[in-house]
Amino acid sequence: MTRVRVTAPATAARPVTESREAAQESDVGQVFVRSLIRSQLRLALVVAGGFLVILGAFPLLLAAVPGLADTTIAGIPFDWILLGAGIYPVIGLSAWLYTRTAARNEARYRDLAGDP
Repeated sequence: MTRVRVTAPATAARPVTESREAAQESDVGQVFVRSLIRSQLRLALVVAGGFLVILGAFPLLLAAVPGLADTTIAGIPFDWILLGAGIYPVIGLSAWLYTRTAARNEARYRDLAGDP
């Protein structure tokens, strides 16, 4: 038996440009990087805070509407349905919002730093 080596075709790796390294080492580049980090941190805190506020509103909704906590649908308590099925769209929306805005922040950084 002969051994066969399976390899991927040779691809041209994207070279690290000197402009990126120079931008990160210069004073202006460091300001851009710090600005990107601050904006990403701010975004993460806002999205997480909004998610926690909405998550905390579910029990308040059950407490605000009398008799809602005692309601059952097909033998399942409504509060279980609300927490089980109602939270997933909120999670998906939070993830979509975070991903979209983080990509926009990074694109702005690339434009400022002059990366291709």
